Amino acid sequence: MKPLDRRTVISGTLAVAGAYGVISLSGFFNDAEARPGGPFKINRTAEEWKQRLGTARYRILRLEGTERAYSSPLNNEKRKGVYACAGCNLGVYKSDTKFDSGTGWPSFWAPLAKDRIGTTRDYKIGYARTEVHCARCGGHLGHIFNDGPKPTGKRHCLNGLALKFIPS
Repeated sequence: MKPLDRRTVISGTLAVAGAYGVISLSGFFNDAEARPGGPFKINRTAEEWKQRLGTARYRILRLEGTERAYSSPLNNEKRKGVYACAGCNLGVYKSDTKFDSGTGWPSFWAPLAKDRIGTTRDYKIGYARTEVHCARCGGHLGHIFNDGPKPTGKRHCLNGLALKFIPS
């Protein structure tokens, strides 16, 4: 039997890891293909998103990045209003469900309505997490954890750059 060469071993390992969701292959596809659950009601090319969002928001919303903890002014936002997706302005969370989680990111215990968000499994850091994205444009908002307050017990831990606050 012929021994396996390095290229065969690496490509086989990546194929298996990708099939089991151990690694994310979204960076290898164009922006519309990278977002799970698409196509969405609002679809743009990567270049259109970059121009519309700017570098920092593009990295968060379209490339599923994470902003530095405690860097968002929205952490200290106390007014009544709605938090909308910064990509398409869809209202996704109400100020009534916001709480201080102590994590350094804006946190909510429930979305404005269930049809405003979508979720997928994310294995980017080696274990399963629930990613939350905008239901209209697919923009990455953050993650949902099971350590939030009552009544849901959920913590929707979001990137401030993924959101726009609209006071009421």
